[in-house]
Amino acid sequence: MNRPSEGFDQIGFGYRPRARHACDPAASRGREYAEPESPTRTAFQRDRDRIIHSTAFRRLKHKTQVFVAHESDHYRTRLTHTIEVAQIARAITRALRGDEDLAEAIALAHDFGHTPFGHAGERALDRKLQPWGGFDHNLQTLRVVTSLEHRYAEFDGLNLSWETLEGLVKHNGPIVPNEADTKADDVRRAGTFDSRFSLGPSTYGSLEAQAAAIADDIAYDSHDIDDGLRAGLLTLQMLETVPYPATILAVVGRKYPGLDAGRTAHEYMRRQITAMVEDVIRQSTERLTRLNPGSADEVRRAGCPIVVFSDEMKRVEREIKTFLWTNFYRHRKVMAVMDQAETVVEQLFDAYAADPSLMPGEWAADSADRGEMDTMWTIADFLAGMTDTFALDEHRRLFDRTPDLR
Repeated sequence: MNRPSEGFDQIGFGYRPRARHACDPAASRGREYAEPESPTRTAFQRDRDRIIHSTAFRRLKHKTQVFVAHESDHYRTRLTHTIEVAQIARAITRALRGDEDLAEAIALAHDFGHTPFGHAGERALDRKLQPWGGFDHNLQTLRVVTSLEHRYAEFDGLNLSWETLEGLVKHNGPIVPNEADTKADDVRRAGTFDSRFSLGPSTYGSLEAQAAAIADDIAYDSHDIDDGLRAGLLTLQMLETVPYPATILAVVGRKYPGLDAGRTAHEYMRRQITAMVEDVIRQSTERLTRLNPGSADEVRRAGCPIVVFSDEMKRVEREIKTFLWTNFYRHRKVMAVMDQAETVVEQLFDAYAADPSLMPGEWAADSADRGEMDTMWTIADFLAGMTDTFALDEHRRLFDRTPDLR
């Protein structure tokens, strides 16, 4: 049997029970609407299954990660990104002896609130909604899973467990604003639900929620580079200008001299993901040892995140994000497409705001005889739920000219 590598002698491989600091599904704080427990699945397994079978999950297949979904079959979509996040979240949570099913459920649903065309669509919708509080995809995710999914006979939404909802709301940490926080409107909107089923917005998320959040960073730090290389907007030579990627590429070059660019890129990706995941596991294990939380609530009340990068890996991660922002996300070809995508979303919003009856029957009915804010949010919910392809189809239906987003 393989022996654990140095520094990993106490990590979990799925063979041992959950640690004291893990969320225990048997002790879940329950659901907003009480339901009988399943005899074959834990509360968190049931959440994961509901998420996978939801309409919002299927829509992720045709939503942009960086490239518009129809640009190539080989680029990541919001769905493939989500699956990659879930895999990394499970790996981290397993090592820290948390509840893998909870981490997976949070990861699988964390991007439900994303608009068509990724952050371009979000920017456009946020501008249009400024008079009514602005738009944030993390809080839109809460709206999707608590209200906008219409599947069950007895309630709207998916009626997920408290722990899964908490992880979605606290995707980036506590949401109570401090002096430097500009998201007061987001807190107010989240508070509408929180007043019915309080998620404790002032504390950190569970260990599982933190694992899902950092897995998101690891996934796109690595896989966006892969997509950029595949698109020809990034090159291996450009990566060699960044210290940490250059070190990895040098190792790959020495081990596999003459290796083709495609395989070199994959060898780079797998080493970067592995290094980041193992760094998180080491650093988080150290924090767990030092803080010694005796329960999931003690993790929440720790006063700092527990699932984190080391200081050195934080610096590396910032360098990679800066590289991606400068050379990929702001690349003129990407920006040209995203600028047009923002225009599509803005024009759709304006058309529906001028005449809500242009929306399909149930959406038009929901906006009839309602106040301005409710009408604008109905339009936002409709738009945010669109896939890239549906948004373009709607634009073609309503306008004489629709941009070719390629």
